[in-house]
Amino acid sequence: MGKIIDRSRDIGDFVPQPDDDMIICRCEEVTKGEIRRAVHEGLYTITEVRRFLRCGMGLCQGQTCAKLVKGIIARELGVSPAELEPATSRAPMRPLEMEVFARETGEAEK
Repeated sequence: MGKIIDRSRDIGDFVPQPDDDMIICRCEEVTKGEIRRAVHEGLYTITEVRRFLRCGMGLCQGQTCAKLVKGIIARELGVSPAELEPATSRAPMRPLEMEVFARETGEAEK
């Protein structure tokens, strides 16, 4: 993991590829090229790329794109995907009415 965090190492210039317009994160409409460019601009961790581009933060919470994003980042850095620190997973959040909480404690029936 030490060589991933070393931002002084040269990973080369960003070179566009024919499939850079391929959508990787459908929820946030993030392309492969955007992810690759972010890595070449210095975002070396999944968390950094996720916060910058919002990939994995849509409705599916990364269920469909997390492995793809991880693979793209690893390939650009020239490391194994296993060497990348996983992003923090969080449960999807949805607004709830207070009545739902009250029903769980039995307060709504009084």
